[in-house]
Amino acid sequence: MIERDKKFNILVINPGSTSTKVSVYANEEVVAEKNLMHCAEELHQYTHVNDQLSFRKEAIRQFLRETPVSSGDLHCIVGRGGLLKPLPGGTYLIDEGMCEELRKPKKEHASNLGALLAKEIADELGIKAFIVDPVVVDEMQPLARISGLAGVERICIFHALNQKATARKAAQKLGKPYEECRFIVAHLGGGISVGAHWQGEIIDVNNCLDGEGPFSPERSGGIPTGSLINICFHSGLSEKQVYKALIGQGGLVSYLGTNDARAVEKMIQAGDSNAALIYEAMAYQVAKEIGSCAVVLEGKVDAILLTGGLAHSKMLVDWIIRRVKFIAQVLVFPGEGEMDALAAGALRILKNEEEYKRYSKL
Repeated sequence: MIERDKKFNILVINPGSTSTKVSVYANEEVVAEKNLMHCAEELHQYTHVNDQLSFRKEAIRQFLRETPVSSGDLHCIVGRGGLLKPLPGGTYLIDEGMCEELRKPKKEHASNLGALLAKEIADELGIKAFIVDPVVVDEMQPLARISGLAGVERICIFHALNQKATARKAAQKLGKPYEECRFIVAHLGGGISVGAHWQGEIIDVNNCLDGEGPFSPERSGGIPTGSLINICFHSGLSEKQVYKALIGQGGLVSYLGTNDARAVEKMIQAGDSNAALIYEAMAYQVAKEIGSCAVVLEGKVDAILLTGGLAHSKMLVDWIIRRVKFIAQVLVFPGEGEMDALAAGALRILKNEEEYKRYSKL
């Protein structure tokens, strides 16, 4: 039996701030899944996020004891990648060098536990552990890094995992290798990132966390610099309050008091013209960002891909498509599919369709 016909069992671990999502896949099929919720009382006893490692590992072990697939039948484990140094996209072997960096992270985040949990459990079982396309993926071309102010460089923080997974799905649909495609991928969620994909790399993308690109349900996106300076120096707000106003209380929240697109659509259906204006403005800004990426790709675009939770909104998607359909065909892939994307990255390695990369050799 050749490797591509073999059934591989994969454990996927995706830690969040108050939960750990776990799934067991048999190739692309989910055979067991659970969202392991961690109550505040349990988490408050730990000073740092990494202190939760043993606690979360035991919860995962309990999950495995209840699944139809024995731990001994797992072929590999894949965890959500953490805040590592910038790296090219791909599937990476979790080695000791990666773990050492994640044990002393520059910034605490639950995702840092993904690789640590995967490696410890995999070592106990004598199998390999991987991460796939973490948020620190950086493939931007040199031209894209120039900001316009010396000493300030544009950086990558975006939805790399879902953007790459969606691009691979679209390439398969078009019957071409991802590495031969030119795509514009718009991830529409709590944050919105729009990336230009060229020959398997994302050569330009807006920093959707720190204030570039379209506004989103809870982020301001790029706002006029002069107005931002005025807020920073004359509003009386602290640095932390300004940051929260832009990230978390910006976008739809600042205009309409909610980050729930479904609630906004109900406002529009009830005749709220201001809600309609703001919601369409978000679609308008996404379309503008897509247009910018079309320029990056010199107008040669195989398809525009819309993905993320907001891609479920027909109203929003229709507004975007109306403005960008002249550039290329638009394909819609609603939802984020993080667990599927992690499993798919590991499966490509197990099937020998791709070689894993080594973080310690970067």
